[in-house]
Amino acid sequence: MKNYIKKLVFPFLIVSIILGITSCKKYLDKSPLADIDETQAFESYRNFQGFVEELYNCVPLVTAIGSHNNWNFGEDELWEMGDNRLFAYNVDHGDYWAWNTAIFGSWFKTGGNPTSNNRGDKGNLWGLSWYGIRKANIGLANLDLLLEATPEEKKLIEGQLYFFRGWFHFMLMQYWGGLPYIDVALSPAEPPRVQRLNYQETAEKVAEDLRKAADLLPVDWDQIAAGAATRGNNDRRANKIMALTFLGKNLLYAGSPLMNEESTGSRTYNADFCKRAAEALGEALQICESTGRYSLIPFEHYSKIFYTFAQNGAIPGAISVQEGGTEKRYREAIMLENHAESNGRFRWNQSTDYRPYTIIARGIKAYPTANYVDNYGMANGLPINMTNPSQPDAESGYDPNFPWKDRDPRFYHDIMIDGEKVVNNGSYVGNDHRRQYASLHTQGLFRTDPGNTHRAPITGYMLAKYISRLSNDWEGYMDNNVMYLSFMRLADVYLMYAEAASEGYNSPTGKSSNYNKTAVDAVNIIRDRPGLNVGHVAPKFLASQDAFRSEYRRERAVELSFEGHRFNDLRRWLLLTEKPYVYKMGIHFDRGMPDQQVYADPRNARVLNYRQYTIFERKYEKRHYWFPFIVSDVNIYEGFSQNPGW
Repeated sequence: MKNYIKKLVFPFLIVSIILGITSCKKYLDKSPLADIDETQAFESYRNFQGFVEELYNCVPLVTAIGSHNNWNFGEDELWEMGDNRLFAYNVDHGDYWAWNTAIFGSWFKTGGNPTSNNRGDKGNLWGLSWYGIRKANIGLANLDLLLEATPEEKKLIEGQLYFFRGWFHFMLMQYWGGLPYIDVALSPAEPPRVQRLNYQETAEKVAEDLRKAADLLPVDWDQIAAGAATRGNNDRRANKIMALTFLGKNLLYAGSPLMNEESTGSRTYNADFCKRAAEALGEALQICESTGRYSLIPFEHYSKIFYTFAQNGAIPGAISVQEGGTEKRYREAIMLENHAESNGRFRWNQSTDYRPYTIIARGIKAYPTANYVDNYGMANGLPINMTNPSQPDAESGYDPNFPWKDRDPRFYHDIMIDGEKVVNNGSYVGNDHRRQYASLHTQGLFRTDPGNTHRAPITGYMLAKYISRLSNDWEGYMDNNVMYLSFMRLADVYLMYAEAASEGYNSPTGKSSNYNKTAVDAVNIIRDRPGLNVGHVAPKFLASQDAFRSEYRRERAVELSFEGHRFNDLRRWLLLTEKPYVYKMGIHFDRGMPDQQVYADPRNARVLNYRQYTIFERKYEKRHYWFPFIVSDVNIYEGFSQNPGW
């Protein structure tokens, strides 16, 4: 796709003259060159597609916008205490204003440069979204100029423009709430006067655009004549399934308690929005299952959804494997974050931040919280007793003396536990077994190394979802590490469908009219992948919608862990300010067997005195459910109001 984009630089130069950025006001500024005739950008499919390509460059880059990047703002992750340069630190302390000022980790900022390939220009959700919205509106206003194109090519252009106009508005709404919906190319000569809508009113506008996009776009660009020129490089392009899944997500969010309260005053789910969400998501899932365009990656390749290592810079989210003598392609990532500098952006920051200070004496350290890790249940599919994990649970089989025994297979994939081997070559760490194996117990070296206790893994766990456990042997490994987040992947679609169908029809067996699976079926599909032993949703969670709600939410916490969803989920469920979600917890425990026995089988290791403790409590108010708008933006005109409490 890169080569194709390079061929289209000339159209970019033509249209860039009419686009500005940096804030709600500045993006409307008129360039001194705006009187140049720009019709060449729209007269042929090739040129118009060149104009559209820049919209893909406006897609935010979440994981590599600074030296240390953070995107998990719920109760799921604990960053090194006291480092106020991190946006995660600001969020923990209720300072949401830092979304535009934090040194590290805020991908929400104003500004940005869609023509640059520098990763530092690619976070900027606020700035690049408004840029993209204006660009989409200019394209739609000039569709009549497209003469040298087939009907199929015209549909592709129009579909992409509608998709991005709706998608950029939706991405902003998640954090700021209802917006002025900009659906015309506003004059750069005067400030806008578009009234701010409530959340559900804005969502209806987004839904209209995404529905149009879904009706215009193909399932697979590689299978149509217009996509032939870039065949094999079309995975990033907006398609029907992408539009449908974001349509469903947009409607589910609009029907969630927070958004329903903002729009109607009711703190419950809005059943009508949820039913519509289930229809859109059901349509997408039916297409996926009937065509194979997207499919769940088998669990033996699970890590390749998130990162690749030593694979010549391969992009995660899709794999090809040999099955029965033939090659089969699995694509789970429906829409990835921006691809800028994919080969080097994860080299010096996150890869270091996830590695213990006793091995790599650099970085700002990040660890999973113990209370979030408790969402990972048992291999039989049952949850552990999260209210008191220091006590055994006879029903699930959980035993705090063997807290890591017989857990959900995803627990072992995502979470690094005490006694696991983290350095393959012992000589690299001076043959010190306390450094070669994760010493996460209370008296372990990882937690007690003199002078570095403020960077210690005090939660009792380390994260392995985005980095190989044995990647600590040498520095050069980082050159081959490629990591991406998915804005949408298929597992999320199944779980959103489960939520929408069950809440819309007030039943775990709720289903859409266009898909043959129920809400609980969708959850069980996700549980089937890791091979949970008889791990389907237990009958007791099917007795009521309230009971089922606890399980589909726990399933989201496990399957989508540390992928940036938790903060938005807690907000839209109106749980962000509630206990126990305001806590960040750690564990204390002692080893109950000799070190060498622990190293031989850490999953079945016996521990003593297992107990949780509170590391941090977030002091939130109702205003913390929404980000504040920049003051200068809300002062542009009276109809653009600030969020309550800010």
